[in-house]
Amino acid sequence: MLTVLVGNIKGGCGKTTIATHLAVAFALSGMATSLADCDRQRSSLNWLRRRGDRVPLIRGLDWSRGIDETAGTADRLVIDAPAAMRHKAVEELIAIADIVVIPVLPGAFDEDASAYFLKKLGEVKAVRKHKRVVAVVGNRLRANTRASIHLDRFFEGLGFPVITRLRDSQTYPMLAAEGGTVLDSRDRRAREHAADWQPLLRLIGIDS
Repeated sequence: MLTVLVGNIKGGCGKTTIATHLAVAFALSGMATSLADCDRQRSSLNWLRRRGDRVPLIRGLDWSRGIDETAGTADRLVIDAPAAMRHKAVEELIAIADIVVIPVLPGAFDEDASAYFLKKLGEVKAVRKHKRVVAVVGNRLRANTRASIHLDRFFEGLGFPVITRLRDSQTYPMLAAEGGTVLDSRDRRAREHAADWQPLLRLIGIDS
């Protein structure tokens, strides 16, 4: 089973958006997929409830009180990590992850918090020894703006270049309210946004 952890200590950076989209991507590829929600707000699980019986099915796991459920016979597990994770919690989740995806936003406060998280991540033995793939994803960006260019330079300087950039769009919250994503929507604008995900999807082993 391949496990993808989506995390950052900065709240509101788009962890749940990334986690739900990756779960849909795996499920659309025909893989038995579980989505574990570690946050007490249970945003991913609430999204799954709004999704209802929509196919392909994704199994939700409530990990808000700790890793107390297994993914069963899942082929893929996506973990939506909580904000403000303790160092011990980071290590516990990374221990079961193969890939760590880190959503980041433009702006000094977000960049500082993400840089701190990457520093702590680098202290974890499995990451330090390059036994985990770490992917930084720029979120809510506007192409060719100073903020977008600065974000690229900032994280490249830290040794973690941005793998892809997701555009700032109201399409995401609109679809989330229905339990959807840009990856399984037939809306023309959503399909345009879906192209932004391709570098990340290729990294996790999904070819469009």
